[in-house]
Amino acid sequence: MYTEKQLELLALLTQNGPMDVDLLAQMLDWEAAEVAASIETFKRDGVLLGYTAVIDWQKIHAHHGVTAFIDVKVTPKRGRGFDEVAERIHRFPEVTSLYLMSGAYDLQVVLDGKSLQEVSQFVSEKLSTLDSVISTTTHFRLKTYKHDGVLFSQDDDDKRLKVSP
Repeated sequence: MYTEKQLELLALLTQNGPMDVDLLAQMLDWEAAEVAASIETFKRDGVLLGYTAVIDWQKIHAHHGVTAFIDVKVTPKRGRGFDEVAERIHRFPEVTSLYLMSGAYDLQVVLDGKSLQEVSQFVSEKLSTLDSVISTTTHFRLKTYKHDGVLFSQDDDDKRLKVSP
């Protein structure tokens, strides 16, 4: 459906976020109008949904909060599968990501909260009360090492002891 150059364009946008159309055209050896048209096609087709900055929030001293990964076991609805309950869950403003998963749990809900208590309230008062939800397991992010291909700790010094035979 898409050309090899259009896939290259998507790869560049994935790595670098929004870029100047003229620069993209130069990198891909295209005309700027072709790049702009492809980007508009991606948006129209629902392929390009947005751009996200990768931020190390641990380096922002004023930022306090927690990220929770909540595994959810649900009873799928006849004729709708998991989509109906997923639609209900993604409407909660606290939810930042929602995935259908394979394995012991069916859905993974990701949310950013101000505190453990806020996450706890979300799980007990909103998520667990949905009629399709059977059980939940909540995990909290303690530290980020790599996210979307970006390393968070860029320490070049190898701190391991040197061992020689």
